[in-house]
Amino acid sequence: MNNQTKIILSHLLFLIVGAIDVYAVFVSNRSLELIFKPFLMITLLIVYFSGVNKPNTWFIVSYFFSFWGNVFLIYEKSHLIYGLVTFLIVHLIYIKIIIGFLKKDSISRVLVLTIPFSLLFLAVMYFIFNNLGNMMFPVILYGVVIAIFGVVCLLNYLQESKVENLWLLIGSTLFIFSNIFVGFDNFYGSYHFVNILLITLYIIAQYFICKAMIAKGNNSLL
Repeated sequence: MNNQTKIILSHLLFLIVGAIDVYAVFVSNRSLELIFKPFLMITLLIVYFSGVNKPNTWFIVSYFFSFWGNVFLIYEKSHLIYGLVTFLIVHLIYIKIIIGFLKKDSISRVLVLTIPFSLLFLAVMYFIFNNLGNMMFPVILYGVVIAIFGVVCLLNYLQESKVENLWLLIGSTLFIFSNIFVGFDNFYGSYHFVNILLITLYIIAQYFICKAMIAKGNNSLL
């Protein structure tokens, strides 16, 4: 089996697992979700290893935490804090990786780029703030971290408008909106279509980030 065949098969495997997981959420089949959601990051890791020539150790570590984050969030509110902590670590790792790609930039430009993400954060908080209870601090901390994630991805793309940086920006944006829907689902109102949307956005987001990191890993050898 040549390398190109391995790449195609790994992508196909991830597509199948992702589609089944979305279907499981759509039909509210918790048993199917319990089986396939943990396999999302396992199959995406196979996609990563099949395509990258120089793996990023930190990125691989992030998949370990994403795996457990997915598992915890299957149980929704009862394990929400564990899912939040694991995905907080994931975003911190992503931020660390992306900062490594950045060149020095003016503070004023960075501050300007924080504006849209700050406004989005405040808009979400407006709706969910009164329902946070003892989750207020972790949710605010998480919101700040994912806003920083968005800022560094946008800055990375503006500094160098390569396709892999666009993939990172798309992935981070979809990831942020997926997290927003998780917040609304847990602290504002639970709607079935929101659950379908958030898992779909999450899967696509992780795929785009993976594609970007494959390209980054291969470009580093040039």
